[in-house]
Amino acid sequence: QVQLVESGGGSVQAGGSLRLSCAASGRLFSIRAMGWYRQAPGKQRELVASITSGGSTNYADSVKGRFTIASDNAKNTVYLQMNSLKPDDTAVYFCNADILTPGKTSAYDYWGQGTQVTVSS
Repeated sequence: QVQLVESGGGSVQAGGSLRLSCAASGRLFSIRAMGWYRQAPGKQRELVASITSGGSTNYADSVKGRFTIASDNAKNTVYLQMNSLKPDDTAVYFCNADILTPGKTSAYDYWGQGTQVTVSS
């Protein structure tokens, strides 16, 4: 079984910063990519940022220049540094990982339980 455990959410005022962490554990062979999605009330889940095992990154236009994604491959952990937070960033943030497990020929998507980020004006 593979688990993704997130931490670091919370409440902050506009302009503040938060850092999210997500660690993958369990029977995994390799992690192809990890990322963060978010879902605000009444809205669809959307990609925030992603990073491949090779270090290539991708960001939603709404967070470019404010958020930074990074990973520690040795620890199977991905981080999301969020600066200059805005009330529109308020959402539940979900960790996602594309993981190949032993005995499988294809990688599958795994999700964390989500962590709440609330930004007040």
